[in-house]
Amino acid sequence: MTGAAGQPTPVLLLTGFLGSGKTTLLNALLRAPSLCDTVVLVNEFGEVGLDHLLVERLDEHTVLLDAGCLCCTIREDLAQTLRDLLGRRARGEIPAFRRVIVETTGLADPAPILHTLIVDAIGGAAFRLDGVVATVDAVFGMEQLSRQFESLKQAAVADLIVITKTDLAEPALVERLERRLARLNPGARRMHSAQGNLAADAVLGLGLYDVQGKTPDVRRWLRAEALREASGHHHDLNRHDGAIHSFCLVFDDPIDWSELADALEMLTAVAGDALLRVKGIIDVAGDERPRVIHAVQHIVYPWAQLERWPADWDRRSRIVFIVRGLERDYVESAFRHFVAAALSAEPA
Repeated sequence: MTGAAGQPTPVLLLTGFLGSGKTTLLNALLRAPSLCDTVVLVNEFGEVGLDHLLVERLDEHTVLLDAGCLCCTIREDLAQTLRDLLGRRARGEIPAFRRVIVETTGLADPAPILHTLIVDAIGGAAFRLDGVVATVDAVFGMEQLSRQFESLKQAAVADLIVITKTDLAEPALVERLERRLARLNPGARRMHSAQGNLAADAVLGLGLYDVQGKTPDVRRWLRAEALREASGHHHDLNRHDGAIHSFCLVFDDPIDWSELADALEMLTAVAGDALLRVKGIIDVAGDERPRVIHAVQHIVYPWAQLERWPADWDRRSRIVFIVRGLERDYVESAFRHFVAAALSAEPA
């Protein structure tokens, strides 16, 4: 049994630094009817590993699993936990569920967690990444982004950034934080929350597909317009924002798939440590349907294919890079070397 309409069960990754309001947001979201049949993997820092799970039934639809730090025990343990969920559901030990939310510890590095969720977990058929939500504290966020690299990285890889505790922060401080997050991750949507008051629908369908497996809103996902705006901003003098940034490469012509694969293989092999997240929609030569790519650090994940191009979306390929200490010119030169399709002269 998978998700809706036979689709893989969506997995939402909820991350954010210590005290940023993840659990408050999660508790508020779980009150929504649309999330009533959700399994929650709560990941608190400690010495208890994922192979010694303490399972507590919260209600007839929700299961809470307390575990050790995901970024320390991630690869086999998280994948095994997801497999165990399938077995427990099949045996009737837990109620049927249509969604999984993974709440990480505030100290978690999101990269290895993304690795496990994007790669073909359980053969790629049972689960799929539905998006990454990062919480940032409106009061302490500026300081945490400057001093805590985990906080910076969590915000950098997110599809949606929720600025929490906005009722406790001065408006001017919130505005400064907004500007900084826009520079750090211009492709992410940003929303405000006080006491977790965020509509559940806002966090659903952030990844490749929407909840029902319909045609994805790729324009929202790639945020090409936000990236185009951000390309005109001055560089932030803060050393962290100068190290982590985002840009988008646009290809005017269809791309030969083998050429693209060679470029990604070279880039991940040589500069994988700097690739926090790569995601793109590709017009492949000879293929009428678009393909979607994902990469995190040294790993290029199996590609997915969309049913059709979204309405009003031109068929140019777009690849978004969220990187640390890697210049756009270097990435462009790599693709110019391997890929014959013309790169747009203007940033997107």
